[in-house]
Amino acid sequence: MAKENEDGQEKTEEPTGKRLQEARDKGDIPRSKDLNTMLLTLVSAVSLLILGPFVAEAMLAVFKFNFSINRADIFDEQGIFRHLTLSLKESVLGLLPIFIVVVIAALIAPISLGGWNFSTEALQPKFSRLNPIEGIKRLFSMNSLVELVKSIAKVAVVGISAILVFHAFEKELPGLAWMAPEFAFARTVEILIWVAIWISASLIFIVLIDVPYQLYQYNEKMKMTLQEIKDEMKNTEGKPEVKGRIRQLQREMANRRMMSDVPNADVIITNPTHYAVALKYDDSSMGAPELLAKGGDELAMKIREIADAHNIPILQVPPLSRAIYYSTEIGEVIPEGLYMAVAQVLAYVYQLKQADSGKAKHPGKAPSPEIPKEYKH
Repeated sequence: MAKENEDGQEKTEEPTGKRLQEARDKGDIPRSKDLNTMLLTLVSAVSLLILGPFVAEAMLAVFKFNFSINRADIFDEQGIFRHLTLSLKESVLGLLPIFIVVVIAALIAPISLGGWNFSTEALQPKFSRLNPIEGIKRLFSMNSLVELVKSIAKVAVVGISAILVFHAFEKELPGLAWMAPEFAFARTVEILIWVAIWISASLIFIVLIDVPYQLYQYNEKMKMTLQEIKDEMKNTEGKPEVKGRIRQLQREMANRRMMSDVPNADVIITNPTHYAVALKYDDSSMGAPELLAKGGDELAMKIREIADAHNIPILQVPPLSRAIYYSTEIGEVIPEGLYMAVAQVLAYVYQLKQADSGKAKHPGKAPSPEIPKEYKH
């Protein structure tokens, strides 16, 4: 059965990346204490087995050094101090490899599940944990029952492993009493290390159950209701009505800027009513005609109105207006494939201006330039 939130809604949806990141920022990540314990004890035991001879030799040298103090040093306070300092130094150097391995294991083990994470929020005290009612709920929760079962299973697994390991060395243990003390001691330590290794390794069975359970439990805890996902989307992306209003305002601002450029156009090419494009060309500063404005329907009508108010020529060339409308963005030069068609229109506009000034005859009917197939719409 799916969990419910405080409003009684079922948490049926997988957690979003934002939800997981917020939990991580608060220090809430999946962890397995059994995995930490297993790795730390197993690495420590194996390091003792591998580095044990080196450590034993170092400690043996320290023991011999302390049992061979000469008479002069015994009655000399400074000599005894130097002797103890040197013994401490050699002991630390002898045990240092084991310490380094254990410290590295202690740092790596906790981040083996959930990764490295540091959060100051996790360090803050939570006074809700002092609530006795909440404490009773946790005591009799499903998580407490699982932890109890795991504890019983750990005791059983460790106990059985210890019995099996000691049984494997059962025939050898009595013979230790007949060995030389130094050999008997070394072999006893070796047996104890193997016991520690096998007992630590036996915890792998517990870890194989605990890690998937911790991941499952964490995922269940992080699950969200449909309403929570909707609220998160609103907070992240903004409410749809607000986003729509912002887009509308942006379009209006862009249109106002575009309309302010229409009076600078040399010609308006229309469809005649559905599309309108405003072109400008200055051979001294432009390599090709530039699109100042374009629009359809009401926006096209507004472009024509501004053009009429500023005495800008308006030509009805439907194929060319559609081609420019769909192939060119505002502020861009027209495509190379439309150069010839636009050149004919601009030449016609130039002739109109010459006719209006009385320097030439009226050019007559507006041109109908050929539009390449790839630009036809």
